[in-house]
Amino acid sequence: MSERDDIDATKAPLIEHLVELRRRLMWSLAAIFAAFVVCFWFAKPIYNLLLWPYRVAAGVDVPIELIYTAPQEFFFTQVKLALFGAIFVAFPVIATQLYIFVAPGLYRAERKAFLPFLIATPILFLIGAALVYFVAMPLAMTFFLSMQQTGDVEILLTAKVSEYLSLIMMLILGFGICFQLPVLLTLLARAGLVTSDQLKYYRRHAILGVFVAAAILTPPDPVSQLALAIPTLGLYELSIFAVKLVEKKRAASGAAAASPSS
Repeated sequence: MSERDDIDATKAPLIEHLVELRRRLMWSLAAIFAAFVVCFWFAKPIYNLLLWPYRVAAGVDVPIELIYTAPQEFFFTQVKLALFGAIFVAFPVIATQLYIFVAPGLYRAERKAFLPFLIATPILFLIGAALVYFVAMPLAMTFFLSMQQTGDVEILLTAKVSEYLSLIMMLILGFGICFQLPVLLTLLARAGLVTSDQLKYYRRHAILGVFVAAAILTPPDPVSQLALAIPTLGLYELSIFAVKLVEKKRAASGAAAASPSS
């Protein structure tokens, strides 16, 4: 068969894959749009819910006052919040569409191996988001509010709605991404790119990198930085254990394949 025949033979499958990819993208975008409409409709209640860490830091009985300094600022803040919530809510649909697109090209064993990672990703992200909501953000707001000054000269915090949303969104994304560490390292181990021995060897480098990342992603108080760094280091140790399990399973499969059939 000539090279031209090989190219012609791949045209139909390529077009089919592109059509299938377009279909999955359309379903994902439709889910995001539907979730965006719902989240935008409830943008103010959602925003008030995100203010709970602020309320905890300020005091339950203390009124919270936030401002916006441009006529369109709060509207675009609600749009940003709705888009953030839409991606969050629509993630199960997006992940399902990704799996439907990838699954036909996988063996049955590979499909079974892929599903746990697909399930673990949103769960770990939710754990990271919960850590922000219940621990890191209240500690950060307590730190910021402690800098207020009363007396002859008063210096009080009056936060902007857009800046508060940006802060809590940045923390949720930062913690959520950091909490994907076990999934990422286990996938790399399955691909043969990392080993448990390598992870152990570079543990000190990982500790340094985690604290640098915590210093960048969190407010400049040591408590919230430790709130990110300590769980991430625990996830790194969990990743080493997960990679060991992958290596043991691979070794067992290799031994079973190498042994002569009875």
